[in-house]
Amino acid sequence: MSPDPELSPRRAARAEAERLATEALAQIPPPAPTRRQLREGAGAARGEVPRRPSTARRGLAQTLAALPADRRRRLAVVMGAGAAVIVGVVVAIGAAAGSAHDAAASASVDDTVSAAVAGPPAVPDEGLPVPQVSAVAATATPCDDPAFTAALGQGDDTAAIAAAGGGAAFRSAVASGIAPCVSLSDPDREWLVVNKQRPLDPIDYAPGDLVMPANVRALEQSALRAAPAEALSAMVRAAADAGAGEIGYLSAFRSYSTQKSTYAGRVAVGGVAEADRESARPGYSEHQTGKAVDIVPCNGSCGTLDDVAASPQGAWVREHAWEFGFITRYAEGREDYSGYEPEAWHLRYIGPELAQAYHDGGYTTLEEFFGLPAAPTY
Repeated sequence: MSPDPELSPRRAARAEAERLATEALAQIPPPAPTRRQLREGAGAARGEVPRRPSTARRGLAQTLAALPADRRRRLAVVMGAGAAVIVGVVVAIGAAAGSAHDAAASASVDDTVSAAVAGPPAVPDEGLPVPQVSAVAATATPCDDPAFTAALGQGDDTAAIAAAGGGAAFRSAVASGIAPCVSLSDPDREWLVVNKQRPLDPIDYAPGDLVMPANVRALEQSALRAAPAEALSAMVRAAADAGAGEIGYLSAFRSYSTQKSTYAGRVAVGGVAEADRESARPGYSEHQTGKAVDIVPCNGSCGTLDDVAASPQGAWVREHAWEFGFITRYAEGREDYSGYEPEAWHLRYIGPELAQAYHDGGYTTLEEFFGLPAAPTY
């Protein structure tokens, strides 16, 4: 009995090759249509008759059809085996190129799954670490210094400025706003600021320690507070010793009622606008504080206020008045800030510590010195 050809080894190998070729071909995507196929498809959509295959192709199809069935099967097996080899090579190359990516993706997925299953990390026995937050030190203010506040309470301006670290440190603290316990409106303080926006409080304020400066020629009976009176005497003596000549004064303290009369007289002569440029309204005058003085040059007889700027006494005062605690309150070119025309004769006492800080800092108005806004008008 002859063996069953379907069970022969050759037949089995051929069947396996066909199966592999079929599976490999099934995994290859169909090729993109050719331009001829696209044209024929578009023509069919328009109702055109497709062109017939070429003679060579018709001949190949007829030749294949004429072959016996077993020959056609053998040819298909050969073609299928060749396709399987080609497909195997392509698949092997693709697998090699994607193996690294697949391994990384698999590891990432495995890690994600493991983390989800494991949950959050365990809390150590010593507990979770506590973030360390650095504390920001509060800005230092002299108002927190008992020595400073005690000096303020006792009315000792010199001791208060010393406790703040000196004139420059005191000015800086006040101008920057970190010393709210210091009032620039207190009429008894050396650092008082009076201008067209800052009237005296009370409006009719009068100091209680007025004295006449010793050894200073006064053209009228007009006193000063004790500290500026003593400073004026020392400055006048120093100017004479330096050969600058004699310094006298015309006016110092003026009461509220006196200032009212003075201002009204200026208005009567030049009108309100002109009076406001050269004279303060009552309650807004530095003369009412007892800390301001109008000096004059004297050489046997004394000159006028207008003679001060060009005199040797005036030049010496501009250079040295700060050494005795005085500043020229209304400087040249600062009318837009101070509100008054230049007055080389008008000296204001702010104490030697603050006057030095004023001089060293190059300030020309008391408003800028203490960080206050300009006050050109009422």
